[in-house]
Amino acid sequence: MQMRQLFDRDSSTYSYLLWDKQNLEAVMIDPVLEQSERDIRLIEELGLVLRYSLETHIHADHITGGGLLRERFNCHVAVHGNAQVPCADVWLKQGDHVLFGDNALKVLYTPGHTDTDICYLAADRVFTGDTLLIRGSGRTDFQSGDAGKAFDSITGQLFVLPDRIRVYPAHDYNGMTTSTIGEEKRHNPRLGNNQTREGYMRIMSDMDLDKPQKIDLAVAGNQRCGISAAEGLVNQAGVIRE
Repeated sequence: MQMRQLFDRDSSTYSYLLWDKQNLEAVMIDPVLEQSERDIRLIEELGLVLRYSLETHIHADHITGGGLLRERFNCHVAVHGNAQVPCADVWLKQGDHVLFGDNALKVLYTPGHTDTDICYLAADRVFTGDTLLIRGSGRTDFQSGDAGKAFDSITGQLFVLPDRIRVYPAHDYNGMTTSTIGEEKRHNPRLGNNQTREGYMRIMSDMDLDKPQKIDLAVAGNQRCGISAAEGLVNQAGVIRE
């Protein structure tokens, strides 16, 4: 499996382009609308056949580019079954496998940040969305968040993986690009050193965070696969649609 880690500076979002080296089938995880031109150009330059645009959850800080990728490449947009996204093509659940070439991503349902959160597990790495961040975790104070469920998801689905598994999150705000399960079990200040469920819930309840600036636009836009919001972007760029 080949991979490119891509970054959107405004939302500090990582998107991931994965593909099979032999037949060039590909998937994109968490595309960002404003980066659609970049992503489309890269996919075409590499000669890839995009099969899926995958979401780790319904985001509150950016609008997805999944709808535009589907229009350009006729790929499938996939979300967790709890997401109220009638425009999606595939509704994923725990244990499903997303296939591209000889590669597969196993779906892990990890509610807590929202009730739509999933992670994607490959043989040697896991794409954790907002469930597990590098030295952090997704907030649980809005949008169906639940700190207890988040702790259960992280400890029951992710921390049971081998320590060597690489962690690739949906965001980082400190310039970090990747970690490992072992590192986070030892050094994550919210979760490391055998943190208790009650201790984690206390940490999360004591956080005083501003709501994401784009939450009202982002959640509504992501429930439409980003298509309505994309119209203005397309009209400005003039190069995304043929």
